[in-house]
Amino acid sequence: MRMKYSLTFSFLIFVLGIPIYATTWDEPWHDIVVKESDSFVFARIDSFDSRNGVNLTIIKNISGRQIIGRIRINDFYLLNFTSYSGDDEGFFHFSGAEEGYFFIKQKENGNYSIATPTAGFAVVRNGLVYATYRHSYHQALVPVDIYEKTMEAIFNNYHGLSYDISYIRNYISQHITRRPAGLTNSERDIFFLQHVALETIYHLRLSEYYSEILPFLVATLSFQIQVSAIRALAAYNTDQCKNELLRIINAPDRDTFVQVISVWTLSEFIPIELKSELIELEKNASNESNGFGGNLMDPRVGTYIPSVKVALQNLIEKL
Repeated sequence: MRMKYSLTFSFLIFVLGIPIYATTWDEPWHDIVVKESDSFVFARIDSFDSRNGVNLTIIKNISGRQIIGRIRINDFYLLNFTSYSGDDEGFFHFSGAEEGYFFIKQKENGNYSIATPTAGFAVVRNGLVYATYRHSYHQALVPVDIYEKTMEAIFNNYHGLSYDISYIRNYISQHITRRPAGLTNSERDIFFLQHVALETIYHLRLSEYYSEILPFLVATLSFQIQVSAIRALAAYNTDQCKNELLRIINAPDRDTFVQVISVWTLSEFIPIELKSELIELEKNASNESNGFGGNLMDPRVGTYIPSVKVALQNLIEKL
């Protein structure tokens, strides 16, 4: 398996104190987490018990169903196990975290829940949010004000609510008109802000930034920003965009994870007219196993990422 590098994976392990598990699960992507939640809140973490849950005091309802006062989260709404061990010490781990943002769902039994032990929340430390915009494997450190405004827009968009489009457009224009940044110490902050801008374009399906996105498709400093740029193309159902994605899928030197994301973006267009071309691409496509990489004992290793060949086969079957 080709190794992938999460943006702030080590922070999840050492800041939150999440242990290594024998139990694993299929970690949901962030759009699913947001869509399936009822409430987006900012809360104080009062206490937690690894087996029984976390106690929160709601500080601010940002959007969705209003929650007041103290609540206890003791369940998960998107936890799909891929392996299980009875030796685990529980799933709620918030050591060292005092405040955070939570995507909460109230289940039929009345319990409050987050998505998984590693998704559906974003803790805050020193004015920075340990934020997920794509997948919890690929987090970014984001200032509180930026996180709250962009994530409110994302939540509201998925729930059919209005949001501050002027702020969003100003933010995106400010950051994606700059040269693509890398993950070096000198550029890391810019990199995270560009990651947020591109992922926000994806979630909101904004369609006025095509030319600004193109330089990020070939940014060589990090495959991570290429992934965000490819996802941001989801609103551009044009021949030009489809051809750009086909070039990435067909390029022998491109990262296979990047190619799979390209196939997934292309599939959003239901490109029936490209079926014969896709069939030809599939014949020589990489069948190399794919995934997020990282620590093989990470509980999220159950998250499935297909090979490029399988991703193409899945797309062709839909056409």
